[in-house]
Amino acid sequence: MEKQSRKNVYILSFALVVVMLGFGMVIPIFPFYIEEMGGGGSELGLLVAIAALLEFLCAPVWGSISDRVGRKPILLIGMLGYGISSLLMGLSTGYWALLASRALSGVLSSATSAAAMAYVGDSTSEDDRGGGMGILGAASGLGLIVGPGIGGLLGTESLSLPFFLAAGFSLLALILIAWCLPESLPREARSARGRFKVVQLRAMWQALSGPIGFLLVLLCAVSFGLSNFEAVFGLYTAEKLGYGPERVGAILVVVGVVSTIGKATLIGPLTKRWGEAVVIKGSLLASTFGFLILLPARTYPAVLLATGMFILSKTLLRTSIISLASKRAAVGQGVTMGLSNAFMSLGRIAGPIWAGAVFDVDVNYPYLSGAAIMLIGFLVSLAWVKQGSRARAEACP
Repeated sequence: MEKQSRKNVYILSFALVVVMLGFGMVIPIFPFYIEEMGGGGSELGLLVAIAALLEFLCAPVWGSISDRVGRKPILLIGMLGYGISSLLMGLSTGYWALLASRALSGVLSSATSAAAMAYVGDSTSEDDRGGGMGILGAASGLGLIVGPGIGGLLGTESLSLPFFLAAGFSLLALILIAWCLPESLPREARSARGRFKVVQLRAMWQALSGPIGFLLVLLCAVSFGLSNFEAVFGLYTAEKLGYGPERVGAILVVVGVVSTIGKATLIGPLTKRWGEAVVIKGSLLASTFGFLILLPARTYPAVLLATGMFILSKTLLRTSIISLASKRAAVGQGVTMGLSNAFMSLGRIAGPIWAGAVFDVDVNYPYLSGAAIMLIGFLVSLAWVKQGSRARAEACP
């Protein structure tokens, strides 16, 4: 990778670290913020889901706008808007103001990520593109790992402080992009006309009857189950175990570390030895027990151990499903990955809403229902998930 391209990728990586750090910092704070406002599980679930919904809807639109006006203006809009939304969340004194600020954050953070990926596509060679995308992915992962720990520590002093810190980092990233990052898309290469890209719901529906249809449903179910865990975890530990933001943040750091290590060291050797189909079935069964093991955990080490085991099984599961879908795809790899992300997004939208609603009935229900979904997935996978080479069925429309 050329020196200038590498510098640009690092600037973009810092911007994504800022966005993901901000998201990570507020995860352990939201449950206690909601409680201060008199809310419960349903309110928290909607707060988590609204950002996922708007990212799902807006990311393709921002990508197509950046094709018309260039990448840098969209990056600036995304960082400015994310900083403003973080500031507004920190200043919110009522639930609906917090929800509106969170919605604004979902809309504009999707602009940053979409434009950053497009920027790397513009400014790197085909040989270097994978490395550039990998750096951005690592930056996002770093923010999500470190963020909850920082947010938990700051939240013990002031629940609004992490939001203000996220706003300050956003301002710094905005200045860096404005002064140091050149535009990557020449004016003559921009699209002057054409329809805006939107979520292709029809294509998603048609894909269900294709060779990877069941794997897409399974991805949605896995994402739904993981969202059941994440969405109400802070409320669950606060109500059942009496934990505060610091402990919740520390547990979520463990979640990020275990997930990263699992992706880096285990998935390759396991799928190479056993094949994705076996790893998927084993991970579905392990995820079922992971939900159930968490329920009786009462001590801090037991909660850390149960959470780590659960997240490791989920990490192996999701990545193995995507890998098998890639092998079976009868359409292009880009289309397959886009469909995979879309179905995971549906799970991230529905999961928090469900988890929040049933949490208000019984604090154990989100995890019991998650275990049930994973068990059903395991039983169905015994018949439907088989290892094999690329499918030769008809391509999905």
